[in-house]
This record gives sequence, structure tokens and C-alpha cells, in this order.
Amino acid sequence: MEDLIQELGKKEKDFLVLDTEERQEYFYNIRAEYNSYLIENEINIKRASEFIFLNRTCFNGLYRVNKEGKFNVPCGKYKNPTICDSNNLRKVAKLIKNVTFEYGDYKKSERFVNENTFVYMDPPYRPLSATSDFTSYTKESFDDEKQKELAQYYRKLSLKKAKLALSNSNPKNVNMEDDFFEDIYKGFIIHEIFAKRRINSNAKGRGEISELLITNYEE
Repeated sequence: MEDLIQELGKKEKDFLVLDTEERQEYFYNIRAEYNSYLIENEINIKRASEFIFLNRTCFNGLYRVNKEGKFNVPCGKYKNPTICDSNNLRKVAKLIKNVTFEYGDYKKSERFVNENTFVYMDPPYRPLSATSDFTSYTKESFDDEKQKELAQYYRKLSLKKAKLALSNSNPKNVNMEDDFFEDIYKGFIIHEIFAKRRINSNAKGRGEISELLITNYEE
């Protein structure tokens, strides 16, 4: 962890003294280097520091890739971004010291789930309109058929007596007759909640919006 903090500290020091044009060049050089890796490549300090740097300096901290799987979020316009949050990194390192992370298709999680498990699912949100297609954060499309497939998996895990919670967009924001989620999650509890939308090109459009939290248990 100290090696990572040292590498991030260097990036922060180098980045903050640059002017706007130089920051752009620095950012896109790091992004190109990060995109040169393959998913199966070793995750080392350099690669980890580049990932965190991009997260802290890109537009709204958004992670999105193109059809080739390459990170394509542009540089943000922050005056003084915190690139190396050493205190937080040390705390996180302590919390996940004995945690094992698994990468793969979500269905591989079934073998870890039993009656003592709580599962939270945060799939790509179903877009509310043709111009708000949030399924494009990854190179694979997460369309309505994929949403239905996930709902079937949700039912499968529910039969294992696990506690489940899943969030998604609320189609009724734009069409009160749209019962898509009521249909595919019939029999489960659908809560309407309000959350602030933080990713919008217009800051005025980042207010509260209705979303759904679907559970298989009462609060």
C-alpha cells in the first residue's frame, strides 16, 4: 500500500503544477497507457495508480468503455483534485485485508450464496429515454432481455433464502404506464426511492430522481 501511495503522490505532485493544456496531455497519456493493458495482465502498482489517477481526474469520476473495451472518459476540469488520499487508502486496505475479489459473469456468484448471504445487485440501469442510454458504460449491451435474465437469476437466488436487494431506474419517471419492472419482479417488494443524479452534463440536471430498490424481504 505504501508503494501505491508513493506512486499516487508523485502523480498528484506532477499533475497539479500543470496548466490546463498540460493537464489534458498528461491525462490522455496516462489513459493511453492504461488502455494498453489486457484484462489478464498482472495488476501491479503502476497499473493500480493509473486506474486511481483516472478515476480522480476524469469527468465526474465516471468509468465507461467503448466497444473495444477501452476506457474513454474525457479529462475533468478540476482545479485541485485529490489524487492521493493516503488516509482513505490505508483504511480501505485494512478493511479488505482478508477479502477475496472475484472477476467474472455475475452468475458465477451463485456458488457463494446461501441463507446467510446478503446480495446487492447494481446492474446497468434501464435507460429512461433514447438519449439516456446508460447501458453503454461497458462494451456489452445490457438490454431488456438481459434485464429479464437478471430477474430470473434474482428469483433463483431468492429460492436459496438469501436476502436480496437490486436497484434500477424507474420507468415511470417518463411513462406512468411502463410496468416493466413490476412485471419481471412480480411477487417481490418494489420500493420507490429518491436519489441525486450526479452524472449530467448540465449541473442543474443533477437533482433528485425516482429510482427503484427491489428486495425479497421487508425492511
